[in-house]
This record gives sequence, structure tokens and C-alpha cells, in this order.
Amino acid sequence: MAQEIERKFLVKGDFKEAAFKATRITQGYLSSVPERTVRVRVKGDKGFITIKGIGSDSGASRFEWEKEIPVAEVQDLLKICEPGVIDKTRYLVKAGEHTFEVDEFYGDNEGLTVAEVELGSESEAFDKPAWLGEEVTGDVKYYNSMLMKNPYKNWK
Repeated sequence: MAQEIERKFLVKGDFKEAAFKATRITQGYLSSVPERTVRVRVKGDKGFITIKGIGSDSGASRFEWEKEIPVAEVQDLLKICEPGVIDKTRYLVKAGEHTFEVDEFYGDNEGLTVAEVELGSESEAFDKPAWLGEEVTGDVKYYNSMLMKNPYKNWK
């Protein structure tokens, strides 16, 4: 089984000058139940289907399986997804030995920017750049599958 281990943070400062890549992502959910989220996405010019399992007690690790599929198939599947599409740009930013994925959201989640770092273990140390804010690992309201149901614009 593939295991994803990552920690998630809010972003409080300027990170874009340090980014070495930016990719637009559009995604929807065929299933958003925590035990098995099924996501389809167009990332740049590629399509993917991803299945994620329920998270660990800390929220830092969970099962993840992903397969590349044709973009045309993703476009067809997006038509039958649950309501609420996620639209964002993902920036890759190197910090020490790790690369942070920083997601800047649009649409109903405009104003929200979240950074994730993938780790080899839950206790692995990593450099924390100055633009990194409060840790929100395990806070389900920041999961993309929840942002489509209760978008950032509704939090205020």
C-alpha cells in the first residue's frame, strides 16, 4: 500500500519569488467520504485519478493511490462529480532538503493559500521558511475534499 505522509501549513508571507514551478490544477470529487476520497484532476496538461484513505490520528499520513488518465476522461468524470470544483495554482518551492507544494486557491476559496511538505516519516525534521504560518495538519476543513463543501468564503 502506498502511504502519503505530509504536514500542512497556512502561508503568511511571500513565497512566489522562491517558486521554481507553477501549475494550474482543476479537480473534483467522485466521492468525498473520509474513508475513501476519489478525486479526478487536470494538472497542467495531464489528467489523474486519485484514491485516498482515512488519515492517521495525527492527520499526517494516509493511504494514497494515483494513476494518470487522459485529460478527456477527467473532463467527462468532472461532469458527474459532487458539487464544488477546486481551482488553484500549485507552486513548488524548495526549502532545505524538501520541496513545499504551495496551493493558491481561486473561486469560492479565493484568499486561502496552504503549503504542504511530503515527508518520509511523521517525525522527520524539515526547514521551515519564513513565509510558513500556522500548522493545520489534520484539520479537516483544509482538506480539498472539504473546501468544495464548505469553501473558504463561508468561513468569515
